[in-house]
Amino acid sequence: QVQLVESGGGLVQPGGSLRLSCAASRSIFSIYAMGWYRQAPGKERELVATITRSGNTNYADSVKGRFTISKDNAKNTLWLQMNSLKPEDTAVYYCNADSYGISDWGQGTQVTVSS
Repeated sequence: QVQLVESGGGLVQPGGSLRLSCAASRSIFSIYAMGWYRQAPGKERELVATITRSGNTNYADSVKGRFTISKDNAKNTLWLQMNSLKPEDTAVYYCNADSYGISDWGQGTQVTVSS
């Protein structure tokens, strides 16, 4: 099990950028996959991006070309760089760690894209 703490959310204008961070309580080197998910009001939680232990990445079609997921095993940290933000990106963003069937979640960080 791993505790995850997200940070970096906030209010940004359309077209702006934010960088989310997810700090893990232990080494993330052996974690099978980590990812970012989001949940907008009245909608189900959806996948944004994932990165495997080996560094393979996967993105939702809606964020491809705008968002970049990355991690630093030495810092036990996962990031999500979000560029060209749109109002429809507004949601609570959650960090997830999948340790071979054991799934841990952070508490979430709010991202609001509005003028």
